[in-house]
Amino acid sequence: MRLDKFLKVSRIIKRRTVAKEVADKGRIQINGTVAKSSSTVKEGDELTIAFGNRTLVIRIDKLVETTKKDEAAEMYTILSNTEK
Repeated sequence: MRLDKFLKVSRIIKRRTVAKEVADKGRIQINGTVAKSSSTVKEGDELTIAFGNRTLVIRIDKLVETTKKDEAAEMYTILSNTEK
């Protein structure tokens, strides 16, 4: 699954266009490597996302094409959520 689509479906970032912009600015890493919006993610990958003064580290637990709001949080596990 594409990185930008995963971020939207999992509701980490609400809109796919915003997810694409964030990724293309180099603020997202997959397993320690800077990722683009078109990068492929798979189960078990660790994402590091820099939001302004906050850094979120998650592990992808499952990938689904569509999900309900209640089930979106089951797609990932938050490993770290730190503020600068």
